[in-house]
Amino acid sequence: MLIRSRAPLRLGLAGGGTDVSPYCDEFGGAILNATIDYYAYAALEPLDTGAVEFISADLNENSSYAAAPLLPNDGCLDLFKAVYNHVVRNFNQGNPLSVRISTRVDVPAGSGLGSSSTLTVAMLAAYAEWLNLPLGDYELAQTAFIIEREEAGLQGGKQDQYAAAFGGFNFMEFGRNGHVLVNPLRIKDWVVSELEASLLLYFTGKSRISADIIEEQSRNVRDRNELALDAMHAIKQEAFRMKECLLRGDFHGLHKVLRSSWESKKRMASQITNEQIEALYACALKAGAHCAKISGAGGGGFMMFLVDPIHKDQVAAALHGRHADGTTYACHFTPAGVQVWRVP
Repeated sequence: MLIRSRAPLRLGLAGGGTDVSPYCDEFGGAILNATIDYYAYAALEPLDTGAVEFISADLNENSSYAAAPLLPNDGCLDLFKAVYNHVVRNFNQGNPLSVRISTRVDVPAGSGLGSSSTLTVAMLAAYAEWLNLPLGDYELAQTAFIIEREEAGLQGGKQDQYAAAFGGFNFMEFGRNGHVLVNPLRIKDWVVSELEASLLLYFTGKSRISADIIEEQSRNVRDRNELALDAMHAIKQEAFRMKECLLRGDFHGLHKVLRSSWESKKRMASQITNEQIEALYACALKAGAHCAKISGAGGGGFMMFLVDPIHKDQVAAALHGRHADGTTYACHFTPAGVQVWRVP
């Protein structure tokens, strides 16, 4: 038996960073995101060998262990072990499982598209199918959050797991005591088509480790850094404005919100932007882009540009002329969240 799953990566359109503790715990966070047709894939194969095997095709890493109730962290695919340990402890009465988990992600690690959280959701969904676990979308996302943030100790926010589980355009609200509310948005077809046609994704060629940026952002909240807090409050309000623009099909307003959101985001932490990112941003605007923002925590990874579709080639050419190591990506929005199926 072979079980496969895939979960979509996401683009954060507005509110990014307000889903990170302690800001969302104290002030409440608001996020607007949408899933795209790049995925994290997982394949699960039950074994009768008494071994546990983990394989990451895109990272070119693999590890193998004797099946046990608890697999120790050793620096190799520790997120895989965190998912396994949680499933064994909470859903299999502590009894070890002999299994092979193989994964692949469509984009580089550290891309800013929520790849690690999306991969966690994909792996967990495969286990849920195998063991017939009663995990709905909320439970799947919350469990993935607990595994990644609390048990594996990886820093980050809460939006990625919910985007991967639910799929589509969603307005998400994050409150006290871990309360999360996902509001699917009914965006008109022409608005989605125009947004999709205008979207240009550009990978800077530089993956980043978001932990330092997120730690500084969290520290700024704890220390009551006025500049950073004001920026986060502004970003949260921009998520509400973005929702209204998308529902109304107001693209002039949408461009304005994205420009304002990027300026606010840069005030949240010192490493969010850098000389290269600023140069690429200015280059794209000069070539005809309406607006741009970094995806995820910042510091590298993917940048998102909105461009008149007729001018996308010239903006892409300008970006490559400025930074030849970068790569442009086309993408489409997808309405479906994580999917699981069995291969006979």
